Amino acid sequence: MEEFIVSARKYRPQTFDDVVGQLHITSTLKNAIRNHKIAHAFLFCGPRGVGKTTCARIMAKTLNCLSLSADIEPCNQCDSCVGFNTSHSFNIHELDAASNNSVDDIRTLIEQVRIAPQVGKYNIYIIDEVHMLSASAFNAFLKTLEEPPAHAIFILATTEKHKILPTILSRCQVFDFHRITIEDIANHLGRISVKENIEAEPDALHVIAQKADGALRDALSIFDRIVTFAGSKISYKDVIENLNILDYDYYFKVTDSVLDSDHKSLLLIFNEILGNGFDGQHFVSGLSEHLRNLLVSRDEQTLKLLEVGETTREKYLRQAQKADGATLIEALKILNSADVEYRTSNNKRLLVELSLLQLAELKKKLRNAPVTQQEAPPPPAEKPVAKQEEKPAAPVQEAKQPVQERKPATALPHFKNTISIKGAADKESSSGKEEENLEDKPRTGFTQAQLEAVWARYAEKQKQAGKLVWHSILNLHTPELHENFTVEMVLDHNGQKPELDNHKQELVSFLRNELQNWGLQLNSVIRQVEETAAKIPLTNQDKLDEMSKKNPDLVKLRDQFRLDLGM
Repeated sequence: MEEFIVSARKYRPQTFDDVVGQLHITSTLKNAIRNHKIAHAFLFCGPRGVGKTTCARIMAKTLNCLSLSADIEPCNQCDSCVGFNTSHSFNIHELDAASNNSVDDIRTLIEQVRIAPQVGKYNIYIIDEVHMLSASAFNAFLKTLEEPPAHAIFILATTEKHKILPTILSRCQVFDFHRITIEDIANHLGRISVKENIEAEPDALHVIAQKADGALRDALSIFDRIVTFAGSKISYKDVIENLNILDYDYYFKVTDSVLDSDHKSLLLIFNEILGNGFDGQHFVSGLSEHLRNLLVSRDEQTLKLLEVGETTREKYLRQAQKADGATLIEALKILNSADVEYRTSNNKRLLVELSLLQLAELKKKLRNAPVTQQEAPPPPAEKPVAKQEEKPAAPVQEAKQPVQERKPATALPHFKNTISIKGAADKESSSGKEEENLEDKPRTGFTQAQLEAVWARYAEKQKQAGKLVWHSILNLHTPELHENFTVEMVLDHNGQKPELDNHKQELVSFLRNELQNWGLQLNSVIRQVEETAAKIPLTNQDKLDEMSKKNPDLVKLRDQFRLDLGM
């Protein structure tokens, strides 16, 4: 009977080119060997199953090869390569720090480091799971790691870089391994399937790759398990049945029922899912992932974030055309709340069913959401009226001229008159210049609360950009929504007007884009403060009299403490 070898060992990479998904690591190591710039210590970091120990072994084998190829690959024929391939190499030493983590183990290693290699140029020491070394072992290792003999090279590997002492990190060249992408894992499994004469559906391999969570070793173990279950033909149904994964079709059916507001179908589908032995929270998290995939399928730029097989990808693209972004986002909020509340809920099934019923009512809720204005654009007849309102801009400036040029006040202002009194409105166009025809663009209605939220985001954006004066003006003046999508901004004085003029076009463009209303107009209004008619300068007694009218307790305060008004 032929001995069975698991795929993770049988197809373990033997050269740098065989390593999957770590090109940034393998190309750097090959260049270091090619240019004879070999560090004395390397640290390979990353999650499990991504090729850290494999790359360490390939590096050790390549360094000691007696006749490297032009592409920096070992020959597999010299004594050093043959010894490595048969696990009889005297130059490559592997140490498992998980079981050899004491000071005595490191001292034994240090004694071995002094011995020169018998074959090849280097003695290479691979220490796996190096973070498991004790603090004393690390300290004993420091001096040798920093200044080893010329023939010694250390390659350390760990899944928990944060546990490595900074003094160790500073003595090594650190290489961070990435999680292997689903696409790379699926392609690698496809190549192995061809070599093993196994017929595998692409969607099935993608599900295995997703289940592996970026670890190629885990993917190969799952692949062996599926082959044992299904034989020489691996189908999508075989994989989801063996791995107890909820079929994509359920999520597509649920989403169709949500878009059709079909309450009955939602409850029946969920009942069928529970009957198949799946957990309610598993269903909620899977449906959330499905809606997220629909969102990224709506745009070509984000489509690359969809990591599924071609057949499933086509289904996502078709369903994404039927679902609008606002519905998907609100649905994700509902599911996220259900996911958070699931563990503490006493009736978990009812919680999920209520969430599904909320999803079914979502489109009606969004359709009937109150708005201040109708979403339809105004008739073309209103367009000339808007243009006529733009012309009085110059006379308005003249009307406010006396306030701008008044002399310094010699009399105390009346406190009762310092409240906001609107002056003449500035009827300039919100863009500051003639814009292209906006009739074909949307004019979605919005509320005062939505306007203030967008206004606050724009103000924060100006603060981050370092425009502190403009940010202060925006924070101090809350916009007011009027008819025909007119937004009014009240300024305290004419000195703020130039700042508004400089940023007006940018502000209007931001509001229009965020509120999806290209009929929005922005007008400015100047507050005015009335002055007393008195022309004679007020004495200190006059000032006290005026102030005591507003607050009579000032006179009592002066008499109680015998205060002098001064000169």
